[in-house]
Amino acid sequence: MDLTSIARRLSLAVLGLGSLATTAAMAQTTKKAPATAQKGVGITVANIDPSVQPCEDFFRYASGNWLKNNPIPAAESRWGSFNELANRNNATLRSILNDAAKNAPKAPKGSNAQKVGDFYASAMDSVAIDAAGLKYLQPHLNRIAAIKDLGEMQRFLADPKAHTGSVWYGFYVGQDEKISTQYAVQMGQGGLSLPDRDYYLKDDARSKAIRTAYDTYLVNTFKMLGDNEATAKANAAAVVRIETRLAKASKSRVDLRDPYANYNKMTLAQADAAYPNLALPLTLKENGLAAAQEVIIGQPEFLKEVSAMLKEEPIADQKQYLRFHLVSSVTAALPQTFIDESFRFSQTLSGAKKQQPRWKRTLSATDRALGEAFGQIYVEKAFTPTAKAKAKEMIENLRVAYADRIRATDWMSEGTKKEALTKLNAFVVKIGYPDKWKDYSALTVSRESYLKNLLAAREWASKDEISKFGKPIDRNEWGMTPPTVNAYYNPPMNEIVFPAGILQPPFYDPKADDAVNYGGIGAVIGHEMTHGFDDQGRQYDSQGNLRDWWTKEDADKFNAKADIVGKQYDAFMPLDSVHVNGKLTMGENLADLGGLTIAYAAFKKTPQAKAGKTIDGFTPEQRFFLGYAQIWRNNSRPEALRQQVQTDPHSPAEFRTNGPLMNMPEFFEAFGCKDGSKMMRPTADRSKIW
Repeated sequence: MDLTSIARRLSLAVLGLGSLATTAAMAQTTKKAPATAQKGVGITVANIDPSVQPCEDFFRYASGNWLKNNPIPAAESRWGSFNELANRNNATLRSILNDAAKNAPKAPKGSNAQKVGDFYASAMDSVAIDAAGLKYLQPHLNRIAAIKDLGEMQRFLADPKAHTGSVWYGFYVGQDEKISTQYAVQMGQGGLSLPDRDYYLKDDARSKAIRTAYDTYLVNTFKMLGDNEATAKANAAAVVRIETRLAKASKSRVDLRDPYANYNKMTLAQADAAYPNLALPLTLKENGLAAAQEVIIGQPEFLKEVSAMLKEEPIADQKQYLRFHLVSSVTAALPQTFIDESFRFSQTLSGAKKQQPRWKRTLSATDRALGEAFGQIYVEKAFTPTAKAKAKEMIENLRVAYADRIRATDWMSEGTKKEALTKLNAFVVKIGYPDKWKDYSALTVSRESYLKNLLAAREWASKDEISKFGKPIDRNEWGMTPPTVNAYYNPPMNEIVFPAGILQPPFYDPKADDAVNYGGIGAVIGHEMTHGFDDQGRQYDSQGNLRDWWTKEDADKFNAKADIVGKQYDAFMPLDSVHVNGKLTMGENLADLGGLTIAYAAFKKTPQAKAGKTIDGFTPEQRFFLGYAQIWRNNSRPEALRQQVQTDPHSPAEFRTNGPLMNMPEFFEAFGCKDGSKMMRPTADRSKIW
């Protein structure tokens, strides 16, 4: 199973990522900021760049000094508030893991404490990993080497213990998006090593440079596995040819955003006839899914090509494809030479100058494998009941504000409004951590081998997922671990989820005023709520079913409004000749605009907003917008920006800040913006949905 695609599998819409104010800087505002030290909390006045007019570029006005004074660390591809908070979390998590590793030998065998400690300790023991070489990998390489024909290849691919990483296609058990009370077997495109299909297909200079670097990475990896130069080059060419063929059959990321086009239910007999070389009956049987009579196919044409490839591509070449995917999926558990080679290639994509320290990489791996086991300890140390209570209060305030906005819309019919309100009121809210923790009792972890632990965790996760088939939907499940600095909306569950990790400054600060918290975590809450009504989320009803509950007229009006947003973001250029893709980022842009609008409406009902008193020379309204802008402070390397624009549904931070504000009269009023200001879009070009 490919565990890296959880956001896709669970249909999660994630949040993403992330001197003193002078009279001159505030010349267009109704209030002037005095040149005195900061008296309040929440807004970091020193981050503000007074040389920038707020109505010209609010991103750089709100955070310009921070951007100048916080260069990207060598091991990072970007640096911002998300990273800063994650680093603070990591310090707590590292302490937890170091203690767990030290105490694991004394912990009861099979306990979470023993497993977490031994997993982390085995991953940190680079001396033992280097000394083992390929000892623990070799049996898996031998299995691949022994495959002789299509029949044996099919049996190997059907085996849940094959451990090849993400090959050929995605295969998983997940919620049926048209019958949200049931789990279904699902299949879709996958099997690529590069971040996106276009990396294989585009002929611009950067794409060619990435392919050249990838080829070097492949050749060197095969050489480290024992191939001579000529054989390594031939094997690398085979992998590239197979993956390029898969890329040509893959849908674009924009096309993958259409939930109806990517939902194709077939009987098992129909799917087996359509894709005869995938051996679906055998695959289902070997994975304990023999009872499944239907399969949901995401991309039928892709699977048709895979079926043809399994028959047409030489078995010897297919084995090299499997061999590389196996190795690349467990690089972290192999000798340092493999890790270094992988990092050299990743630099081409990210621009990072040095590797993350081993403890940080290992911490992330432990979070992926056993996140809820040590997440329990994390929330005891780092998450307060007060934060949970405040988040719940703000969520309910935003729900009320959203209902008001829905009722007040002048473009939506009463029938559609009624359905929208039903869906809003049905939102399930999860805050902090799961009510029921995952049970890791079936997972065996020891200090013998990090590779064995990694594969055991992968197998456990696959079994855990597959075991859901035929059972009631597990509505206690979380798609993120407690320390995660993020949030998400899950359409088939119709739930909004806020892990403990994000309920901290700068997103939420118990010492800060309401303006800052509503501009921070309030906008995050509104963002996730709006995902329920963005161009994708709106197609799911209150029960999480993919069902059209809109009148055609209302849907046409919504799409026309969304198109205005798409055109606005298409025009944004983070780098010379590199434009944001308004269609790819549509859902996130709508969520940013809607979330900020709703958070502001909720904030205006607070005592602070009604009192209108200034703090640090800023009105409550100004502090709201500064609170929002400062959570998106972020510096990115050009390489990372290019990859983000090509593959990420989130716009770069600069445009997540300025983009929504350019449509908001409330912002223009707060900072006294005049017609013609860069932050003030012409009335005819503004988008207002909620």
